[in-house]
Amino acid sequence: MPQTGPQSVDRALAILDAVAEAADPLSAKALARLTGCSLSTAYHLLGPLTERGYLLRTARGYVPGPRIPRLHRGYLRHLEPAGPMTDLLARLRRATGAEAYYTAYRGGLITVVDTTAPVTDATHPFGPGRETRAHATAHGKALLAELPRPVRRRYLAEHGMARLTRATIVGAGAMEAELARVRGQGYALSVGEADPAYTCLAVALPGPREGDAVHALSVSLPTEEFRRRPGEIRTALARAAAPRP
Repeated sequence: MPQTGPQSVDRALAILDAVAEAADPLSAKALARLTGCSLSTAYHLLGPLTERGYLLRTARGYVPGPRIPRLHRGYLRHLEPAGPMTDLLARLRRATGAEAYYTAYRGGLITVVDTTAPVTDATHPFGPGRETRAHATAHGKALLAELPRPVRRRYLAEHGMARLTRATIVGAGAMEAELARVRGQGYALSVGEADPAYTCLAVALPGPREGDAVHALSVSLPTEEFRRRPGEIRTALARAAAPRP
């Protein structure tokens, strides 16, 4: 990963990323190897990260600490539109039997902010965090369709449109046509574009915007299941996203 700031800050953030993304606790030696620093440097950085609660040292190694949920709550406060999204996602999950997601565009980034999908489910193709496949997901397309054309073109130019499956849209013209279709029909659909086995459906959330922020609600489920009841899924999603009186 290229250095983007002071070396010690970059390395501390790299350690946080490594711990967050690891399936199991990581030792100081493993973190030094993963982040390309010496063991003494790793310990030097792990000390304050642990003391401030960003990491927790266990018998098996380092894991995310108790400060991390507080950061996420702060992130939600700045992004979340009116209404408790956690409850809304749970209701949508019960209504559709599909995993539900709240996503947002802000400051040039698209993020999966919250989801009903268990974080321990490594087989599920969509999880919370920065979205790197926006061009291939329904929630990404729903958000991009709401942006001014120069903004979305800049986003796609910066993040690219990698071919993830045979169904992925990778051309600028084809993507513009797809986003026009999204605006016309009022929802975005991705059938096997990000993952060959999954379909996702999304709608942009209505309501006043703060700055450049745009929000979306979506669901994902195995394609075979979606094809058995597409109308039911679309209706439940539209109801969940409708503004409350």
